[in-house]
Amino acid sequence: MMKKDFEKIFNEYRNQSEQQSSVEARQELLNGQEEIIAVRKNDSGDMIAFKTNTGRELDYITALEEAKAGNIAHIDVFHKYGRDIIRSEPDGVKENNLSNLPLF
Repeated sequence: MMKKDFEKIFNEYRNQSEQQSSVEARQELLNGQEEIIAVRKNDSGDMIAFKTNTGRELDYITALEEAKAGNIAHIDVFHKYGRDIIRSEPDGVKENNLSNLPLF
């Protein structure tokens, strides 16, 4: 029986996923979706506002509604703690994670 190289198989999977994410990201932008390029945080470190690649500055509620409508790329909305929450799409691309974006 051949011994499987699990790490090699996983790395190939991850590389394919990253390539697919890049293709999907370009397609989303072609579909008119905006991207979040910067965030504003309060003194507790909570994100309270977002800046898009078109220059719009969105408060949390507006960004939440835009994300629910599918107008913002790389953002997921999930329900936790009794409310809807914005988070980065788990796409394996570190550069578009909300926590890694610059502040404005």
